[in-house]
Amino acid sequence: MLKIGDFSRLSRVSIRMLRHYDEIGLLRPADIDPMTGYRYYTEAQLRTATQIRSLREMGLGLTAIAEALCHGDDPAHLARLLDGQEAVLRARAEEVAHQLRLLDTARTRLRKDGTPMKYLVSLKTIPERQVASLRMTLPAYDAEGLAWSVLTEETAPQNLIPDDPCLCCVLYHDDGFKEHDVDVELQKTVRGHYTDTAHVRFKREPAVTVASTVHNGSYLGLDDAMRAVADWVCQNGYELSGTPFNIYHVSPHETQDASRFVTEICYPVRRREA
Repeated sequence: MLKIGDFSRLSRVSIRMLRHYDEIGLLRPADIDPMTGYRYYTEAQLRTATQIRSLREMGLGLTAIAEALCHGDDPAHLARLLDGQEAVLRARAEEVAHQLRLLDTARTRLRKDGTPMKYLVSLKTIPERQVASLRMTLPAYDAEGLAWSVLTEETAPQNLIPDDPCLCCVLYHDDGFKEHDVDVELQKTVRGHYTDTAHVRFKREPAVTVASTVHNGSYLGLDDAMRAVADWVCQNGYELSGTPFNIYHVSPHETQDASRFVTEICYPVRRREA
């Protein structure tokens, strides 16, 4: 039998955690002296303590670990547990990678001149056009590629002829920002006559006056560009008159180098009434 201190050293689990594991029933001592209250463990329990420590280091919670211990040496259950934890960690890694990209973008802006990027906002009219339109609900904004795939696959048999210029746009129909289930509409300008598919409609869009600016680079910098357009609208006597949209002049379809992306932010506007 091993005293708790010796067991702690051999298992590399702190005495405090061993007492906690005892309290929650995860790893109880083999014996407790009724007179002194000293806890004693067997050498065989070192394997259990090591397994608990290993699973904790992988990020698993105590509830999941207790479930794993209940299944003993069942390799299939342990494999499922590890697969689930891997999915959790990969999702967390993607979130951290996204946060690191945001930090890098912010540093890049600061290195330029110590101030946020400047944007030139202008008023323009986009003429009437025929578009292939796909409207659907996506799990999140960064899942937009799923919608483009649907549009491309469903219209491929009709060999769409792009208009000149060919504008690939995304309209955001929700009233505000949403974390999930975002309502977006994709539009690609085309010429010719086509038949609607299961999800794609062909329609004419009227001419629209927009306040717009162009952002060069990663989509991570679009927030500043959108704020610049919104500020211009407020400061120049205009108000929103339709659904904002982005035009992708250079997108992941043309290059995987995010620094070469060219995105135009467009806010439909009208003169504010006095």
